[in-house]
Amino acid sequence: MQYHSTRGHVSGVGFIDAFLMGLATDGGLLVPSTIPSLSTEQLEAWRNLSFQDLMLEIFSYYTNEEIPEAELKEMVYASYSTFRDEAVTPVRKLTDQIYLLELFHGPTFAFKDVALQLMGNLYTYVARKYNKQINILGATSGDTGASAIEGVRGKEGINICILHPNGKVSKVQELQMTTVQDSNVLNLSVEGNFDDCQRMIKQLFADVEFKNEHHLCAINSINIVRILAQTVYYFYAYFRVTDERPELTAAPLHFSVPTGNFGDIFAGYLASLMGLPVGKLILATNENNILEQFVNKGLYKPDQFHTTYSPSMDIQVASNFERYLYYVLGENAAQTEEYMKSFQEKGYIQIPEDILAKVQQEFAAYGVLGEECLDTIKKYHEQTTYLLDPHSACGVKAAEQKVGAQEVVVSLATAHPAKFNEAIELCGIEQKFPEQIARLTDLPTRKKLVDGTLDAVVAELLPFYNA
Repeated sequence: MQYHSTRGHVSGVGFIDAFLMGLATDGGLLVPSTIPSLSTEQLEAWRNLSFQDLMLEIFSYYTNEEIPEAELKEMVYASYSTFRDEAVTPVRKLTDQIYLLELFHGPTFAFKDVALQLMGNLYTYVARKYNKQINILGATSGDTGASAIEGVRGKEGINICILHPNGKVSKVQELQMTTVQDSNVLNLSVEGNFDDCQRMIKQLFADVEFKNEHHLCAINSINIVRILAQTVYYFYAYFRVTDERPELTAAPLHFSVPTGNFGDIFAGYLASLMGLPVGKLILATNENNILEQFVNKGLYKPDQFHTTYSPSMDIQVASNFERYLYYVLGENAAQTEEYMKSFQEKGYIQIPEDILAKVQQEFAAYGVLGEECLDTIKKYHEQTTYLLDPHSACGVKAAEQKVGAQEVVVSLATAHPAKFNEAIELCGIEQKFPEQIARLTDLPTRKKLVDGTLDAVVAELLPFYNA
């Protein structure tokens, strides 16, 4: 297996080089050169595997054996040893129609831990084995930053700088990042929103000379390894639900995914391309509904930015959108590049009706408004005692809207409600905080406030990376 760019000017890239490259040097995103096609028999052979062993099986198709099997196994098992549930991503039944895939049992209580704990260990492996200095640079709307920092804090040969939008992440999200005192961690609180942070990250990675000189590596979902790791829990959820409901093996299982950057739902799309019998991928968003607009109307156009109860989805420009565009255009790199250049020039993409029809065969979408989100939290807490965080609530509400009365859906529970107590309090609910989160308020914090310009960010990066 090798990797190439969605824009067609980079190809023949190996697994470790793809991992280190992050954003392709032509500005596109890396994708596998071929998608493994799994038979029904192969899927069934995986049914009883642990999450860790399932990941090893899936990654065996993508690593080109660049990492010895024993070393990869050690890495995978170490990555999930800190998770609070032995299943890693357990599945819970919410109603007869809706199952929850709980993705928040990692060290920072968010779904990003599933990929980023592995990526942290993989960066450590590469730094040690190849004697490389690695400088990780990422932007976060809240959860990626904490998960990425937790994965590499204090590790030799690795520095990490995370940009987050000042005042636009939850209190707990900010504390999880800024209470880390390790010298290899830099938190930049940027005046602006997440899209501003993400835009600057992409500009720096697109500057090939700067990227190479400063050994920049990506932790955001522009990194293909993050997507690959997230495909695993779609397979795992399918097995757990069909264990309980064998009749569902005869009909595709739907998934509802709260998403802002299109990475988590693209992982489900990749799983479907591999042969997992996925029905509709339901894209749950909030008032920042550019992706809903694309699925329903074929128009991809950023609009006014909204601050919402689900801040991790407060994103207008989705960094993984280009990967899906590449596939829905029939893996036409030239056409993908043309669309993305047009987007940069005009500020929008409008796809034709025949392409939109393909999109709507695979996706449905629903933008959950603020009061709907809070009402969903209250409803399920009252009816089942289960407490959803606001992002997971968006997923459940979208599932209610887009799945038929006799159908079954797995809705992704992407974060623990303790991370977003601001929304939970508005529901009149008092929750008990896990000890790891409760103690954060007593710890000292460390961050640097910068204005929303690339020059200001670079001025902080250079002395940090060159120290």
